[in-house]
Amino acid sequence: MQSWHDKLTNLLSGDAVKADVNWMLRVLVDLILLAAVFVVAYLAYLVIRKVLMRIVTKVLKKTANSWDDEILNSRLSSWISMLIPAAIILRAAPLAINALDEGSLQVSHLIVISAQVFIIILSLLSFNSVLNIIERIYLRFEVSKELPIKGFIQVIKIILIVAAIIFIISSLIGKSPVLIFSGLGAMTAVMMLIFKDSILGLVAGIQLSANRMVARGDWIEMNKFGADGEVLEVALTTVKVRNWDKTITTIPTYALISDSFKNWRGMSNSGVRRIKRSVNLDMSTVTLLDDAMLEKMRNIRLLQPYLDRKQKELAEWNSEHASDDFTSPVNSRALTNLGTFRAYMLEYLKKHPKIAQRQTLLVRQLQPTAHGVPIELYTFTNDNAWAHYEDIQSDIFEHFLAVLPEFGLRAFQSPSDGSMSALTSSLVD
Repeated sequence: MQSWHDKLTNLLSGDAVKADVNWMLRVLVDLILLAAVFVVAYLAYLVIRKVLMRIVTKVLKKTANSWDDEILNSRLSSWISMLIPAAIILRAAPLAINALDEGSLQVSHLIVISAQVFIIILSLLSFNSVLNIIERIYLRFEVSKELPIKGFIQVIKIILIVAAIIFIISSLIGKSPVLIFSGLGAMTAVMMLIFKDSILGLVAGIQLSANRMVARGDWIEMNKFGADGEVLEVALTTVKVRNWDKTITTIPTYALISDSFKNWRGMSNSGVRRIKRSVNLDMSTVTLLDDAMLEKMRNIRLLQPYLDRKQKELAEWNSEHASDDFTSPVNSRALTNLGTFRAYMLEYLKKHPKIAQRQTLLVRQLQPTAHGVPIELYTFTNDNAWAHYEDIQSDIFEHFLAVLPEFGLRAFQSPSDGSMSALTSSLVD
């Protein structure tokens, strides 16, 4: 580069001997060479951007893999294509300047600092693009739903940003970045205060991922934050949940560790969903089955095996334990309409095509209350899609409510104001 300086100076100076003219010529040479450096840097940018990157793009498009398309959808090529020209300016521009560095101008120093800062920023943007590409590629795999990495990537980005700021400050003040890094120890308390949420989110993210407590696509309930829906994103400081009413709830990541929440992933993965609902029956309608009612019950196909078995069992017990006085029903065992209805419910569920027969299947009587005697179904459907589950559950209970009169039973229902008024009027009359 010095030979170029000499050649251009001799070419332009001619017979000039004055000092001021000589200095102006050397400044002109500096400007010409500096412009040449920028032209070379721009040409390098064009070659990388228009030639090399197009070749890489064509190669990536022809590959059988689909994940490498994420590279094409990023701005990584833009940042890389500007890095090489910036490096050329950093290395060549100071060599092109002689006269402009005389005195207090120090133009080459300003160019070097500017180029260094520009390269640091481009490097930061390039690393961020690489991290974004890694995240998008990772989201293509099923394991991303179990082990989200967005929080870890955000931590790396924060570290890169802090490091970039330190390197920029180091370039501006002309000191080694080691001195700045060593001074961070005294700022630990301040840094922990500033990045408190990030640190808590990082710890929570590690625990959530290690224990597989929550992942993208899970259905969670967290009443404290009004969240009831699908997890959209597990980030460093927040977890986004899209509720079933299409609203978005944002939960602090560390709250999923400190507070309790319900995750429906087990239900979703099992393919079944529990029905646990009861119907309250009027206790005044519970009675023993007489011969007429028993004959009527025999017309119900699902009850025939049950009635045969129970009648045989009761006859044997009565013959061994009951007294000769059968005038009172308390002196022997007999079938009831409620017990027969429970047996019918159980047999009905066993034959139902939408009930998971390998799961727990119970029809039980709960503690009677002022609202009647509850008969609870505890079973599982073999279709856990929400709409299908609700249809199956509704169909089952609609059927049971409709057949109650066939067993002489009635569902409990609190009297309305109108029925109470009618009852009062009839009593007065």
